[in-house]
Amino acid sequence: MDAFTSLLSGFEVALTFNNLALGFLGVTLGTAVGVLPGIGPALTVALLLPATAHFDPTGALIMFAGIYYGAMYGGSTTSILLNTPGESATIVTALEGNLMAKRGRAGPALATSAIGSFVAGTIAVVLMTFMAPLVVEFALRFGPAEYFAVMVLAFVTVSALLGSSRARGLASLSFGLFLGLIGIDAQTGQTRFTFGIPELYDGIDVVVVAVGLFAVGETIYLATFLNRTPDVMEKVKGAVWMSKSDWLRSWKPWLRGTALGFPFGAMPAGGAEIPTFLSYAMEKKLSKHPEEFGKGAIEGVAGPEAANNASVTGSMTMLLALGLPVSATAAIVLAAFQQYGLQPGPLLFQSNAALVWGLIASMYIGNVLLLVLNLPLVGLWIKLLRIPRPLLYAGILIFATLGSYGIRNSWFDLLLLYIIGLVGFLMRRYDIPVAPTIVGMILGPMAEQQLRRALAISQGDLSIFVTRPICAAIFAIVVLVFIVPPIWKSFAARKAHAHP
Repeated sequence: MDAFTSLLSGFEVALTFNNLALGFLGVTLGTAVGVLPGIGPALTVALLLPATAHFDPTGALIMFAGIYYGAMYGGSTTSILLNTPGESATIVTALEGNLMAKRGRAGPALATSAIGSFVAGTIAVVLMTFMAPLVVEFALRFGPAEYFAVMVLAFVTVSALLGSSRARGLASLSFGLFLGLIGIDAQTGQTRFTFGIPELYDGIDVVVVAVGLFAVGETIYLATFLNRTPDVMEKVKGAVWMSKSDWLRSWKPWLRGTALGFPFGAMPAGGAEIPTFLSYAMEKKLSKHPEEFGKGAIEGVAGPEAANNASVTGSMTMLLALGLPVSATAAIVLAAFQQYGLQPGPLLFQSNAALVWGLIASMYIGNVLLLVLNLPLVGLWIKLLRIPRPLLYAGILIFATLGSYGIRNSWFDLLLLYIIGLVGFLMRRYDIPVAPTIVGMILGPMAEQQLRRALAISQGDLSIFVTRPICAAIFAIVVLVFIVPPIWKSFAARKAHAHP
């Protein structure tokens, strides 16, 4: 079945009443959490994992995907009006967007952000539709050695490229691998790291860890450190629309931002931050009005916002096609798949094609819904910014507690939730990324299983990891991920020193 035929069957799934309603709920929640400062899609999806444990997997995953890319739409509202990025990927939007708002041009800034997000999101989903099957076709050649290599690549990239240092990233990854190994080994029947506690024999539920790190830990951090200064919100004056000049200055940045965002989003740990900064730099260089940059240039909003949204679709492409989580939110969505006993990757396209293509089709629908939600209802999203933060944080903790207890009705899960939440708070406080912990916990046991299979096939010969071409190529990329960034930083430092 070709991509177009598969997509049509996906629309049949996505357009059912339940899935359409959950998709609408997802993009609405995504916009809301994008607007609220400090509350991102990773926290929201983690918080909803326990509540959706008994949902139909297709509908739940459509909702989670909607939250993911919907948050990128909503994050621009906070950046433009408050100069407070709701998401790290919207930091660049705040540079010019807030200056436009100060000049009384908040409406055009919000409009180019929403329309650019729609254009980029739609083009990126089209690319995803036709590229994902090609990636899957390539990945079907993988054996245990190749799967192990891909998981090592995921470990290295999320730990080496997320966060401020490799040491912190690797420490977070090690913590996740440790959590993933707790329980009874499936092959030997031996207990590992249970310390004689019966409640640990079945292992620690990944949902408890995700909610603890992202909901409890993040909320405690926000309440402690990000509630000290009052926010100053710019008013939306005039019409929320663009003039002919604004359109002419925006459409090329939208396309260029899409061209940057999608491939960077698909790279392991590429994320949305890098393409947004690159897009801003590109637009500043190519603009016919460079003097406006730093004073409120519309190109500085249009390009980065397009790059931001395209990168989300790129990351979803890699998650679905290879099972590689290339961002913190993608790691939580991977946990959602695990919750339903599903493993993203090439085999999922064969074993559960209706789910995969229904999810892809829902992204086309979701982009249209987001365009309708963002421009006409901008006044509603602004009102969300007036919610007292103490009430917001208290509500998150209550839902996290009830949801985690409801998984197994276990007091021990609640104890783990808050212990892990405190660990998450300390990790956030000392700038240790939490995404590697989730990736390590989910992929660690799977990597161990694939390693054992590969060594069983080769009868213990480790050369299997360098003699198989695909496997050797992946490990070569792993080595490059380790050596290229330090060399690049050293080169940049020398260049800066030579030309102060």
